[in-house]
Amino acid sequence: MDLEETPWADSTAQPASQTSDIPASQESTSTTKTKPSLTLSNSGSSTRAPRTTPRRVVAQPTRLEAVDDPLGPLGGSNTPSDSGNVAAAIIGEGTPPVPPLKEQQQQMRTTMQPQQIAVRSGPRDPHRIDDDDDEDELLGHRRGLGSRAPPPVQAASPTVASSNAPSVSVEQAAKPSFYITVGDPHKVGDLTSSHIVYSVRTKTTSKGYKEPEFEVKRRYRDFLWLYNTLHGNCPGVVVPPPPEKQAVGRFESNFVESRRQALERMLNKISSHPMLQHDPDLKLFLESESFNVDIKHKERREPLPTESKGVFGSLGISVGSSSKFVEQDDWFHDRKIYLDALENQLKALLKSLETMVAQRKTMAEAAGDFSSALHALSTVELSPSLSGPLDALSELQLTIRDVYDRQAQQDVLTFGIVLEEYIRLIGSVKQAFTQRQKAFYAWHSAESDLQKRRSAHDKLLRQGKSQQDRLNQVGAEVAEAERKVHHARMLFEDMGKLMRSELDRFEREKVEDFKSGVETFLESAVEAQKELIEKWETFLMQLDAEDDESVFYRPPVIQTSNKPAGDTAIDRARARMDDDSD
Repeated sequence: MDLEETPWADSTAQPASQTSDIPASQESTSTTKTKPSLTLSNSGSSTRAPRTTPRRVVAQPTRLEAVDDPLGPLGGSNTPSDSGNVAAAIIGEGTPPVPPLKEQQQQMRTTMQPQQIAVRSGPRDPHRIDDDDDEDELLGHRRGLGSRAPPPVQAASPTVASSNAPSVSVEQAAKPSFYITVGDPHKVGDLTSSHIVYSVRTKTTSKGYKEPEFEVKRRYRDFLWLYNTLHGNCPGVVVPPPPEKQAVGRFESNFVESRRQALERMLNKISSHPMLQHDPDLKLFLESESFNVDIKHKERREPLPTESKGVFGSLGISVGSSSKFVEQDDWFHDRKIYLDALENQLKALLKSLETMVAQRKTMAEAAGDFSSALHALSTVELSPSLSGPLDALSELQLTIRDVYDRQAQQDVLTFGIVLEEYIRLIGSVKQAFTQRQKAFYAWHSAESDLQKRRSAHDKLLRQGKSQQDRLNQVGAEVAEAERKVHHARMLFEDMGKLMRSELDRFEREKVEDFKSGVETFLESAVEAQKELIEKWETFLMQLDAEDDESVFYRPPVIQTSNKPAGDTAIDRARARMDDDSD
């Protein structure tokens, strides 16, 4: 076939002899030299460049046809059929390419990689249309975007736990733990300034402290400062209170021990509270070595707000309680009635417990007096068989006295301390109710102030524009009053939500603490009764042993081996009695 008869003569119809004589470097050069000839032929020039390569026949511009390809110039697949259609369109002998049919889509799906097929062969959604998805994917491929194959899915490998520790929730993992003990109470100071100092030891996982374990010295007024400060920092929160003051007998061992346990329970409840445990004043109380100096510096920098202002004073809201507060929320109204009844019942129960403890102490004193009388009787009794049991019974009464004293103290430290704590906690709840009432008064006071400023603003508007400066000032005051009303209303609503959660927390902890307190109270009572029964049984066994010994007692027989039989006084007396009878 002649080179001039085919448009692809430079690549297909070239003689083998000419092809073999041209080096590879010259082939690339010849290819680049054909481009100017194409340019000249397209421009219609009659002059030609000198030919150094075999003659080429190129398409004339008059033979080009416009092809309406809906897929765009970048579309189309790389299959041989598509290539043939494009070539035919360029030379004017073919027809526009036909879009691929459904069979080509099936062929594309079957030529996917095995991993992609495995991914696509999973469970399908019954509401999903597969044909539309496949057509969209194929259309994107034609537009040059291609179908993005999903990443290969690997088989799930069994995970090996790094440790045997049980999994915890995010809240528990983020919540630090505290273990606080209050101990080593000792009296310091002279007669006029004497007081009890306690050692507060803390173990914590919180990163906000310098060390995980530390110890400080605190007195009672420091605990009272912490309680009042937390109430001011967190309005609406039920802060666990310290034990009440006592002017008489505050250095007695029983009172000091009960106060120590109450202070320890107070700190542990505060540190377990989700809000109070992050308070900076708690950190100051637990960690500061120079506590009194730090308190003075803190009060100098941040003066404590008065009781009438509190949080509302920081907002510039005046709090008044001229009118009686009427509870609008039925939930809070019912809780207040319930707390009043609960407080009265706990006080009555505490009074009964105190009466029982006083009776136990009276019984202990009576047992001591009885022991003294028995001991005095045993000293004047001449019969050893009677003086010995009397003296043993006297010792037993001393033991019974100690058991009664210990049981009375345990009743106070187990159940009595729970009753006193929850009576004080109800006082803290009522203080939170009072803070909520102040928030209500602050809200309505701000609304009243807003109404006054709006009235002044409307009055200036009716007067005209002669007082524009005054009008602007009053408008700014109205905007500020609206802001205060908004803040006061949000504070009242947030305090109500917080108190709901606090009262729920109060109920849960009350059930747990009373259950634990009653169980400990019963266990101590059972142990005391067991000890008394054991002491009485031991005493009875000793009496029985002495009775058996007296019954089976035999005097020792003296053996005389030197004297012959019948030479004793008894033998002679028996012989004389025999002679008289004869």
